[in-house]
Amino acid sequence: MRKIAYGFTMLSVCLLWVFNFAFAQNPLIMDQFTADPSVCAFEGKVYIYPSHDVNCGTNWFCMKDYHVFSSENLIEWTDHGVIVTQEQVAWVDSTSNSMWAPDCIEKDGKYYFYFPARAKGNGQRRGSSIGVAISDTPYGPFTPEPEPIEGVSGIDPNPFIDKDGQAYLYWAGGRRLHMARLKENMLELTTEPQEVKGFPEGFKEGPYLFERNGIYYFTFPHVIEKTEAIAYAMGDNPMGPFEYKGIIMDESPTGCWTNHQSIIEYKGQWILFYHHNDLSPDFDKNRSIRADSLFFNEDGTIQKVVPTLRGVGLTLATKKIQIDRYSAISESGAAIAYLDSEDPFKGWKTVLSEKDAWIRYNSLDFSDRDLKSVKVKAASKTGGVIYMRIDNVDGSVIAQVEIPKSKDWGVVDSALLEIPSGIRNLIVVLNGETPIEIDWMLFE
Repeated sequence: MRKIAYGFTMLSVCLLWVFNFAFAQNPLIMDQFTADPSVCAFEGKVYIYPSHDVNCGTNWFCMKDYHVFSSENLIEWTDHGVIVTQEQVAWVDSTSNSMWAPDCIEKDGKYYFYFPARAKGNGQRRGSSIGVAISDTPYGPFTPEPEPIEGVSGIDPNPFIDKDGQAYLYWAGGRRLHMARLKENMLELTTEPQEVKGFPEGFKEGPYLFERNGIYYFTFPHVIEKTEAIAYAMGDNPMGPFEYKGIIMDESPTGCWTNHQSIIEYKGQWILFYHHNDLSPDFDKNRSIRADSLFFNEDGTIQKVVPTLRGVGLTLATKKIQIDRYSAISESGAAIAYLDSEDPFKGWKTVLSEKDAWIRYNSLDFSDRDLKSVKVKAASKTGGVIYMRIDNVDGSVIAQVEIPKSKDWGVVDSALLEIPSGIRNLIVVLNGETPIEIDWMLFE
């Protein structure tokens, strides 16, 4: 199993670890831009190593460092801080802002973080190279190697270790996908790079390989028409040949030109991690990572994943429930909008504007049997009433919440009419024709 690590570089200032919690569904991280998620399950948690988009005053990608995030429930994410920066790697051009998609793996108790960047100088290493930073623990500190991997020129590294212990590296470069075996030290190639062939024409990058039931799945972003879809092929060997099978996720119809994927199994569920530009609707070089469930057919082929806002993970009913990250929504009278169009990081709100308009939030954990009331942060210029139902729009009403007339947001506390139990779906329905906006709700 691939294992990833988190931590800081060897600078002493990085001993001041940062543990910030983000509460989100899709996107997963709400306090910064994140892209190109490299993901692994390690010691009962999921860890994500994304690239980190920042603004540099240009109209192109700008990435200076890497963070790592972890979660046990896929809802609450801890930011463990910066682990590698372009200034701390000897061979990197520290002005290039080109630390694109990384990846990480564990071998024999050491943790190897692979990252691309533009090298200094105009000689043999001109262009993007791939370096490695190593740690003795899963939380760092990570120490970058003084030189990049010899013989590798490109971006988007993906290491993989097969069941027999042989390690492989996959990467993109020159609009092509490449692979090679790695030596035991995980720092050198033991075979010459090979191009991965046999796929339809079109721009390709971001290779990611995983194994399930003896089948090796080679996945990659692929521009078929205008933006990147996520495609895959199958084979019986990590070095192929791979037979192209089709699309895991369609091209984005709006917003984001790029996509980038990793796929893991966690607590019995396979999950696709990818990105979109949720927090930057007008500039797709600032992206945000997402996750959705992935399913296989009996023959091992992958069912197409349709992106959702709800994402994955159970939400405790006693935590703030962002119902704007919905699982389903009525065809009319219900919509989501930014709380502040000038600052997307503040998140979204639900707007119910027609009688019987509804929004559904799946997989809510009502395991706490002492629940007595529900709090709702809402606003309505005219006042109105919402019903909370269980499982479907005709389900039993567990609360009737009266939202008072107000120009500003307020928190309303309403007693429960019925106490639900177990994992249930929550439906919020507008009872009347006066519009109501909802920020969040929680049960107490």
